[in-house]
This record gives sequence, C-alpha cells and structure tokens, in this order.
Amino acid sequence: MSAATRAEYCVVACAEAWRGAGEILASPMGVIPSVGARLARRTFSPELLLTDGEALLVGVDGTVEGWLPYRLHLELVTGGRRHVMMGASQIDRYGNQNISCIGDWAKPVRQLLGVRGAPVNTLNNPTSYWVPRHSRRVFVEKVDMVCGVGYDRAGGARHHRIPRVVSDLGVFDFATPDRSMRLASLHPGVSVEQVREATAFELVVPPEVPYTREPTAAELRLIREVIDPDGARAREVAG
Repeated sequence: MSAATRAEYCVVACAEAWRGAGEILASPMGVIPSVGARLARRTFSPELLLTDGEALLVGVDGTVEGWLPYRLHLELVTGGRRHVMMGASQIDRYGNQNISCIGDWAKPVRQLLGVRGAPVNTLNNPTSYWVPRHSRRVFVEKVDMVCGVGYDRAGGARHHRIPRVVSDLGVFDFATPDRSMRLASLHPGVSVEQVREATAFELVVPPEVPYTREPTAAELRLIREVIDPDGARAREVAG
C-alpha cells in the first residue's frame, strides 16, 4: 500500500477528536471531518453516533439506526452529548471563531454564512475545528466577529471545550496555562517555521513538536476502499 497522503493524515487527525468519546453524536462538517468520523466509528470509537444531517441516526454504511427529530437533537446539543467539528473562516489564539462576515459587521467587506448555531455549539458541547487551508487570513490576531466562543469568552460554561483544531499543516490544542493555542503536532513534510509564517498570532510551540500519527495499514484500507473510494478527500487537501 502506498504511503499516506497529506489528506489522509488530516483524516486521522480529525478522527482522533472522537477517540474514546462513547455514545455521543458526531457532527462533522466538511469532507475530511466526515471521513474521519466514520473512520473513528469503524475503529476505536464504535459507540459513536452518526447522523444523516436531517432526522436520522445512521450506521457507517448508511443503514438507519434510529430517529433523531430536532427536539432530541437539541437535547444532545445542549447537554454536552455532541462533538461538532466546524469550519472557521477566522480563528484566533483563544479559539474564537468567525463564519459570519469579514470586516465591520455593520458594513462587512464580505458576507459569509452567518452566525448560525456556532454560539450554542461552542457553549453547550465540545467543538473542534477543521481548516483545509492554513493561512494568516484564517488564523488571525482577532476575529472580525465572534460566532464560536473561545476560552477567553466562555465564562466557565459547563460544556465548553475545544479539543482540537486540525489544518492542512498540523494539529493544534489549547493545553496551555492561559488556554491560548498550542502547536500539538506537525503533519509530515511541514516545519514549525512554515506554521508560524502562516499564523498571524504567536503560537505556543513546545521545544519538541511530534509528527501527527501515521494512519495504520488497516485505516488506510478503510479510507481508500470503504469510506472514501472516490477520493473526495484529495479535493479538499491535495498532496
């Protein structure tokens, strides 16, 4: 089997967000997080709940396993029994996320998705982030509008937690005294200097930064032959 691609390292890094999660709802947004959630369900997190995004709980092959009306969905969301992996148009050192607009919200330069469910997600259940193109335009000193709530604004919310941020360059967490973003691992072929150059704020960088865990042969087979045989992951992260 050929060596893992950058996209496949990203899949595994996203899957690790749900390791040992138990019976909670996984809500991945994006191709690579979706492949990662299904990989986690098939391997080290068999109790993970997957949804079709509407009203059903589904198995890894799409088989219907249960009904998830909006009322029950909100019970999972507000009770901490969901782990969503969202995108971020901007994210800052404390994990504040913006998907609403670029520039002053009263007269934005660019209108984006809108705030949507980001505040409820981030204050009521664990929220990780996926960024397919790591750049200074995304990893900013200060977000233009707070949609997802970071550690400096959460005010001790019971279920607020940002387990990880995964980008095409590496994995990041907030395991620091002031809960500022830390470089947790580098994807193979990426340097610390490259990550620093692509980040508009000062990251916490440990003296030694490990590489992101390599996919096992069994995981690669599942990704390539079972979960994403059409290779959609490579359209989100090339190389």
